[in-house]
Amino acid sequence: LRFIKKTLKNHADEVVTLHKGTPMTLKAVFQSMNLSTYDLTVDMLDVHADRNTFHRFDKFNAKYNPIGESRLREVFLKTDNYMNGKYFARIIKEVASDLEESKYQNAELRLSIYGKSPTEWAKLAKWAVQYNVYSDNVRWLIQIPRLYDIFKSNQLMKNFQEILNNIFLPLFEVTNDPSCNPELHKFLTHVVGFDSVDDESKPENPMMDADVKSPEEWDDEENPPYAYYLYYMYANMVTLNHFREEQGLNTFVLRP
Repeated sequence: LRFIKKTLKNHADEVVTLHKGTPMTLKAVFQSMNLSTYDLTVDMLDVHADRNTFHRFDKFNAKYNPIGESRLREVFLKTDNYMNGKYFARIIKEVASDLEESKYQNAELRLSIYGKSPTEWAKLAKWAVQYNVYSDNVRWLIQIPRLYDIFKSNQLMKNFQEILNNIFLPLFEVTNDPSCNPELHKFLTHVVGFDSVDDESKPENPMMDADVKSPEEWDDEENPPYAYYLYYMYANMVTLNHFREEQGLNTFVLRP
């Protein structure tokens, strides 16, 4: 709330997003929602976690939208937006400096990799290094949403193997030769592990047997079961970790 108010006061005329192809300033974004800094309160932001958020993934997800507006989420809480994540980086740096000041508090923050394209890692690392979101009191966990079915229905990919390639190939490449992407190499030294996120209460067919399709054959419209996602994340990470250990690099934990 402090950050949004401060930014509205000092950077109201900064172009923060494109709406149907036309640039919008921060002021215009708030005007389009009929809001001014005076109206904003913590309650109105509605981003605090309550009991429901731990059971219902849709509610948990909705809490990422300040005032329930996905536009504000895009402007303030995304690394990959019109401003290349400038505001998000500033918020993180403020949180980190508070943690450093209190000395004994540490945070393990999550950033998303979707497996939608092979360039995601490079973009995320570029953002982290460019804005120097490093802090001794912060470590990063990468959360991977289980969205294969959505990518598939939007015809962004043919099979499940493509998600695995997009997530893991860049990591193997940069472990093999750090000079192929020094920013990603540097960023990964501050990543502690991976998390898998989606609504775990969704009913699914949990069958995993010898006949289950391999990832390159999994071209169904439906999402593979949770166990399938986790197995392939685990299998790739074991190999990656052995490889990184041989290279004298840090390794990752799987903490879904």
